[in-house]
Amino acid sequence: MRENAANTSPDTVELWGRFEGSFEGSFEGPMSSNPYEDVTFRAKFRYHNRIVEAEGFYDGNGIYKIRFMPDVEGHWSYVTSSNCKELDALEGEFQVISPAFGNHGPVHVKDKYRFRYADGTAYLPFGTTLYHWIHHGDEAEEQLTLAMLAASSFNKVRMCILPTGDMDPSMLAFAGSRAEGVDLHRFNPDFFAHLERRIDDLQKLGIEADIILFHPYDQNVWGFENLEPEVEDAYLRYAVARLASFRNVWWSISNEYDFNIHKSTEDWDRLCQIVQEYDPYGHLLSIHNGTKMYDYSRTSMYDYSKPWITHQSIQHWEPALTTSWLSKCNKPVVIDECCYEGNAARRWGNISGEEMMRRFWECMVRGGYAAHGEVFEDRSSWISRGGNLVGESPQRISFLRSLMEQGQADLWKDEADRSCYWLYFGISRPAFWELNLSNERDYHVDLIDTWEMTVERLPGTYRGSCKVLLNSKSYIALRITKAELRVKHVEQIKMHKEDESWVLL
Repeated sequence: MRENAANTSPDTVELWGRFEGSFEGSFEGPMSSNPYEDVTFRAKFRYHNRIVEAEGFYDGNGIYKIRFMPDVEGHWSYVTSSNCKELDALEGEFQVISPAFGNHGPVHVKDKYRFRYADGTAYLPFGTTLYHWIHHGDEAEEQLTLAMLAASSFNKVRMCILPTGDMDPSMLAFAGSRAEGVDLHRFNPDFFAHLERRIDDLQKLGIEADIILFHPYDQNVWGFENLEPEVEDAYLRYAVARLASFRNVWWSISNEYDFNIHKSTEDWDRLCQIVQEYDPYGHLLSIHNGTKMYDYSRTSMYDYSKPWITHQSIQHWEPALTTSWLSKCNKPVVIDECCYEGNAARRWGNISGEEMMRRFWECMVRGGYAAHGEVFEDRSSWISRGGNLVGESPQRISFLRSLMEQGQADLWKDEADRSCYWLYFGISRPAFWELNLSNERDYHVDLIDTWEMTVERLPGTYRGSCKVLLNSKSYIALRITKAELRVKHVEQIKMHKEDESWVLL
């Protein structure tokens, strides 16, 4: 093994944990003018005959690091390569041990529309939005945000790396500041170290970090909306080198990509492919569209069928379209923005808690996933900086999650293979509903008040053509489950419906 005086690396790493090697790279000559651009550093990690390559990065103060997320238990070794002789041909080894409790690995797509962790555990995203919670330099507020998340049922957070034009953060991803100007050819390791601490904090809470790499809110201040291609490439490679080894990372190439007037679809395709190329672990990757709220003519969508996209990250106010999105593109639908609960002046941020929950339910019973956000002008700026959750929807999202996780596998199975079906009425409030069930089997029916968060098992069982008495309230759902089978074959439930907005799944 060739040694490096500053080399520090663990002897053991848990499965889907993070190996980190730290190396000193001091040198003379023209390369030293900018180690972020002039030094190449990567490593090949070997398990038996399998090799996985990962890029390293400069972490400041003459230290270079390489990170790696192993996906198999056993003995791993590595060898580095670099155009700096002190970093080249360094060798090492480590042992990968069983994962600790709660470590299920990264999330991937399963069976077209679903998600699961690497260990096979099912995962249903219940997301929330915290665009700039790490940009305000307020450690106490960030800790409060983490406490709010710990007490909630949210298991995914959308968050930005880059600030908006009206912000003056104490640290940026790039070197420099608003007052002094930004050096787009150098990065700020202190900023990334802070970001990484927060991603680790989310990981400990079982929360996925959906990292937004670009956004269109620069307001001609930073120049981040219209970077030169080589600067964009270097930024993405540096971010991936630092963050891809975190098992709870997802990639969102941009928020509201279509609002950026400087980029074409081909530009976004290129940026997606850069992340795909340099992420050795195939983390989930998508891109998020904008809308002109409640104007169908001003809503555009990225082509999510492209091979580098793993799921559809959509902004839209109408969750009933989930059915058509799933049909058009056989990939999971996550409505990452379906409007926010609150009282903002803008239409995207002033729906009620009841309406937020209607959109969650409409999306989920159709086979998709929705995400939360809230903004109350007088009480909470959750979507922009975190702090306190004050809306009425978070506790009801927790109730929804508990229901869906009880029978989550059924939602995405073929109808004949399901044992659990959902009927959601939204704002409608019928006194009764007629079901046309199989005559060969009995069914239990649960009446669920999605707002009051109650579940009532209706007396007896149901079969064939039957009438279910309801309570003439809005936001009611029925959960229909198969009682003990009376025949060996499986029939399909057929439901009489008068309006397509009522969906049985």
